[in-house]
Amino acid sequence: AVQPIVEVYKSATCGCCKEWVRHLRDNGFEVRAHDVPDPAAHRARAGIPDALGSCHTALVDGYALEGHVPASEVKRLLKERPQARGLAVPGMPVGSPGMEVGARVDPYAVLLIGADGKTYSTYARYPN
Repeated sequence: AVQPIVEVYKSATCGCCKEWVRHLRDNGFEVRAHDVPDPAAHRARAGIPDALGSCHTALVDGYALEGHVPASEVKRLLKERPQARGLAVPGMPVGSPGMEVGARVDPYAVLLIGADGKTYSTYARYPN
């Protein structure tokens, strides 16, 4: 199946964002990366609370993606199509896609942000 295009808004100097873009491409997504002076402005426009912020914000098929969300969860989101604003991996956890440091994987959660942009629940946990 053809995946929808992922529009990524990131800082030009962020190396881990580039690695995350590569992770999405390796998993069959077409990605358009945009270097922007203030990624946080795009996060705000997408309706993602700053408390869940990371280093880049992406938009795909009506959903927002914040931070190092694994491609498998993006595919699940697009298949299940929940009533939601999108997914977030707050901060920059080691071991998330684009943040690999050897074999180390710090536990982290992928959060499903409610349609109101304020409430959220755990969509997936890593390592699972």
